[in-house]
Amino acid sequence: MLAIIDYGVGNLFSLRCSLEKVGAEVVVSRDPAVLRQAEKLILPGVGAFGDAAEKLRASALDRVILQEAADGKPLLGICLGMQLLFETSEEYGTHQGLGLLRGRVVSMEGRIPASLPIPHMGWNALHFQQPACPLFSGIQEGDFVYFVHSYYAVDCADSLAATAQYGADLTAAVAQGNVYGCQFHPEKSGRIGLQILKAFCDLEV
Repeated sequence: MLAIIDYGVGNLFSLRCSLEKVGAEVVVSRDPAVLRQAEKLILPGVGAFGDAAEKLRASALDRVILQEAADGKPLLGICLGMQLLFETSEEYGTHQGLGLLRGRVVSMEGRIPASLPIPHMGWNALHFQQPACPLFSGIQEGDFVYFVHSYYAVDCADSLAATAQYGADLTAAVAQGNVYGCQFHPEKSGRIGLQILKAFCDLEV
């Protein structure tokens, strides 16, 4: 069983449908007991980093995530959920993340050409930094996935798995040990996104 962590932030329906489409047994829950029983966890998220981090802490789900990850359970963060895996974010102030991965989340503003619109919204190619990353099983360098974001992770060389070019090399995916993240939305990325979700579901525990 795979659990999507429901902490009040994110479009969970499309993600659940995509996971079920690739054959996963999925539950959406905020119950710590259910999350502990799951073989794998997905941390979704849309919106502002600070609000999401506060919701995790207010519900004590941050402690559950940290403990389960420390115990070796596969964890996948998607979009804002990936950003929450890092140490800090500068979105509307400085906010503490989960600190599972080294790095920080910064605005694109001033870091990409002013001619490019923010948020970065649309299809971009993946450029592998960790070609052997399990998430990329069944997909190829240059395959396109769908992004919607205004902030991205930097100083994350330890975990950087793929980049996307949008006026700069933006962090697109991360992987370190049992912790994974996609800045893009696999549930909105067609066949390639479904294959990435399937690869996560197929990880050996």
